[in-house]
Amino acid sequence: MGKRLTLYIVIAMIAGILTGYALNRAYPADSPTLVAIADTLKLLPDVFLHLIKMIIAPLILATLVTGIASMGDSAALGRIGGRALAWFITASLISITLGLVLVNLFQPGVGLQFTATAPVEALATGDFTLRHFVLEVFPVSALDAMAKNNVLQILVFSLFAGVALAAIGEEGAPLLRGAEALATLMLTITDYVMRFAPFAVFGALASVIATRGVGIIVTYGVFVGEFYLGLLLLWVLLLGMGGIFLGKRIFLLARYIREPLLLAFSTASSESALPKLFEQLDRFGVPRRISGFVLPLGYSFNLDGSMMYTSFATLFIAQAYGIQLSAGQQVAMLLTLMITSKGIAGVPRASLVVIAATLTQFGLPVEGIALLLGVDTFLDMGRTATNVVGNAVATTVITKWEGMLQPPMDPDASAPLPPFDTPEHGRRGLNLDPDQ
Repeated sequence: MGKRLTLYIVIAMIAGILTGYALNRAYPADSPTLVAIADTLKLLPDVFLHLIKMIIAPLILATLVTGIASMGDSAALGRIGGRALAWFITASLISITLGLVLVNLFQPGVGLQFTATAPVEALATGDFTLRHFVLEVFPVSALDAMAKNNVLQILVFSLFAGVALAAIGEEGAPLLRGAEALATLMLTITDYVMRFAPFAVFGALASVIATRGVGIIVTYGVFVGEFYLGLLLLWVLLLGMGGIFLGKRIFLLARYIREPLLLAFSTASSESALPKLFEQLDRFGVPRRISGFVLPLGYSFNLDGSMMYTSFATLFIAQAYGIQLSAGQQVAMLLTLMITSKGIAGVPRASLVVIAATLTQFGLPVEGIALLLGVDTFLDMGRTATNVVGNAVATTVITKWEGMLQPPMDPDASAPLPPFDTPEHGRRGLNLDPDQ
């Protein structure tokens, strides 16, 4: 199914762009018929994302609880968590700094003299405070956190549940087996849902191109092109950092994560890629006790593409309005983005919220966000795919760092995976040899 699904997704992307272009040429931009057709096409990705969101909470809960309980050692948990956060902070600093360096080098906003042409919807910057972030971390109810797919709160509850399961030993064995079975069930459901992915990709691209046209990319071509060049450089840096630990196997990782990347790019949703990313990292040789803990943590704290976008876009707006920022102000902006970006969990339109909060902090025109709205969907596709790359590299590096990386399986194998890395599953069992 693996190779065929990748081919079908690529075909769907091409067909979606061509269909959207044909519809855009056939109907006037303000045509009610065009709006109705685009809205119908958008049903396909909306249904797909609903199905993905249906899977996310139980999958994360099951993988986290089982992974943490399987460690059985709170010292190991703390060590892995500490290494993960150290990697996330380093990657975030590199991402934000790269965005600032490139926007200063390319200066895409200089001389453009843009004016706001689209109304800016209310962004949740009022909730963007230390108090809001701290309270957002801790769930009032585990069921409420799962209902809202709040990854950070699910992570906190699962941390307590996993450590407690390890502490009560044999009494918790039935619950642990239940969590393992739930994870296997969710991955099987994921397999079924992924068969609908090409239709979702087709609908998403056809709808966007039909209503906005390919001209929107041409209009902002310089900005979009330079941003994507920046993302490419960030990919090189992230994969290069991964290569220091993984050696030539980093190229194999790129092959394994191609399907999650395509899904993330075409749907502009990290959630759509998460279940498939779990599966592919299993095949790459990452024990679920590591990926089940590090990946959800990364989805809250390691959004490398989004980090680069916040610095790139904030300075682009300043340039477009002819506002010069000193080197000191830009360093202060980097540190501000570094801190505020860690509180975006649960905030709608997270990257735009971070940008709006930063613009306000530095006295820059918040209405400049209107300049980004027209192409934000296209930019979101690239930064979302980059987030997937960053989290895949982080998870595999930390696994290697811990000496737990296993030999790879065939990334396109159709045989079901064992639920978790236990000795009875042969070579998928935990191997502490750091050279594996």
